[in-house]
Amino acid sequence: MDNMPRILLVEDDPNLCMLLQDYLELLHYNIVVAQDGEQGFALFKSELPDICILDVMMPKMDGFTLAGLIRKKDPFTPIIFLTAKSLKEDRLKGFQQGCDDYITKPFSTEELNLRIKAILRRCARNMMTNPEQSDEIFTIGKFVFDAPNMILQSDVGVQTLTQKEANLLKLLCLNKNKLLTRDHALKTVWGDNDYFIGRSMDVFITRLRKFLKDDTNVAISNIHGIGFKLEVKEEKSPE
Repeated sequence: MDNMPRILLVEDDPNLCMLLQDYLELLHYNIVVAQDGEQGFALFKSELPDICILDVMMPKMDGFTLAGLIRKKDPFTPIIFLTAKSLKEDRLKGFQQGCDDYITKPFSTEELNLRIKAILRRCARNMMTNPEQSDEIFTIGKFVFDAPNMILQSDVGVQTLTQKEANLLKLLCLNKNKLLTRDHALKTVWGDNDYFIGRSMDVFITRLRKFLKDDTNVAISNIHGIGFKLEVKEEKSPE
């Protein structure tokens, strides 16, 4: 059981927490439990879980705030939100905080297990050799993008990217001056394609445009309804 994935479960409802812990332990996951956001962050730092399952409405620190702290500490660990909130705005906020999935209560434990497995499979694939995941450094106009270290730098300064920002920019760089379809970007970076994740990707595209705005020779254009294109005009050398 020691080699099974370690799951951090942060849930303030003791009955639901016990039910989920018992169920997941029956599936041989290693479960670490916290009952509020502050305790959850302390356990995240000490236990180094493989995946986090976070309730949204909690005392001391809500799940969105906890996810933000986790993302600053570690941009890689997958996060699943559990919440009674089903509003579109809440789901979008969850994805903007860097979550990998969002499950609305009530839900079946079988569904939760399937989603955990899907995320862990996706993480395993991302760690394997993949031309779109290999370590590379890209030149984008006057910018240098260090993909493995998630750093975008120019003579103006250095911008540290989140994991998803870096993955999306890397995909755009690999398709420089060519169409990158929305479907391919969503499935490669987020592992799925639905309305909410699509809206989340639009937010990330807006952020990348802001980071690249200091070079007028660089633009991320929107091909309406189809995808995006990283357009880089090469400056002509004086003869």
